[in-house]
Amino acid sequence: MPRSRGKRLKSHRFFFPAASFYAAIALPLSMAAMLAGWSWTPGLAGSHHGHEMIFGFALAVIAGYTLGPQPIRWLAPLFGLWLTARFGYALAPGFWFSQLLSPAFALLLAWRVVPRFNAAKKWRNRMLVPLMVSLCGLPLLWLVLPAIPVPRATTLLQTGVTLLLLLMTFMSGRLIAPAVTGTLEKRGITQEARVQPRIEAALILLLGLAAALTLLSLPLVPVGSLLLAAAVLILIRTLRWRLWLCLDRPDLLGLALGTLWLAAGALGMGMTQLLGRDPSALLHLITVGALGTLTIGVMLRIHYHAIRRQPPPSGILIATLTPVAVATLARLAAGPVPWNMPGPLWTAAAAWSLAYAITAGVLLLRS
Repeated sequence: MPRSRGKRLKSHRFFFPAASFYAAIALPLSMAAMLAGWSWTPGLAGSHHGHEMIFGFALAVIAGYTLGPQPIRWLAPLFGLWLTARFGYALAPGFWFSQLLSPAFALLLAWRVVPRFNAAKKWRNRMLVPLMVSLCGLPLLWLVLPAIPVPRATTLLQTGVTLLLLLMTFMSGRLIAPAVTGTLEKRGITQEARVQPRIEAALILLLGLAAALTLLSLPLVPVGSLLLAAAVLILIRTLRWRLWLCLDRPDLLGLALGTLWLAAGALGMGMTQLLGRDPSALLHLITVGALGTLTIGVMLRIHYHAIRRQPPPSGILIATLTPVAVATLARLAAGPVPWNMPGPLWTAAAAWSLAYAITAGVLLLRS
């Protein structure tokens, strides 16, 4: 009995396949609820769709990536709570118990993850603590949204997207920089631009301030200007990695593509903010293009490293990341009022589902 209680399991083996399967089925169900009038999944329609994208799917991937090995007595209830929250919110988003499950999962995740980053010495590394607390605290704000005048649901979702932008910007740099450096050093090439701490610090400050100003609706600084500056810095950082020297590493090129989606998303959000336009379509550069590309790239990379000690095959990366790009472009084609163009929406949903169905199959069948 004591040996069983002390057993640790890798969190990504549970959360990654589950998140991928959920991503594969949630978007078609969301389109069916909004376009075909299906009424049995109300928690995937309207703004609830964004809720599940950020607080359901994205937090599951974050859990698999950040939790590491966990005792089964903690991992099983945490995973069960996430699973119950997804069923509860999809089927009955207005029920008080369903509304409690997502904040409960997010707060429990923060409680398990945040102490792992407290030991960091540099403030740039310690920023993961307030970032994770903020991301995991947003579902709690969503829960009390009806009882407070601000923020609105759209404001909360835009704040969540900006925080995701910051998290993906930070973590992609920490993944790509050492991997590119190691690859080039094996060939005798010195890589001078690694983590690029000054650019990283500027991105943390710019995007952190943008998220705070968005949530509080404070006009102290134009949020659009902050996002545009962040877009330029993300692009500069990506170019300085010289990834064209790593053409034999499709996994790194895939992650780099994700950072380019991040730059495009920050640019699009910034422009719409400055011009006073509806940002809903361009948000999908981040929530579809960047999130899809980076989560698939990271999940496959961790999975293949765990089972084979090698990068994922290029064929699987092409088969998954190409549909993500198609989904992103199709959603952009639908515009800010997508219901008038159901064709591109269904195309986006089908491509997204294909990408994550393949990912889920790989994660499950090759475990």
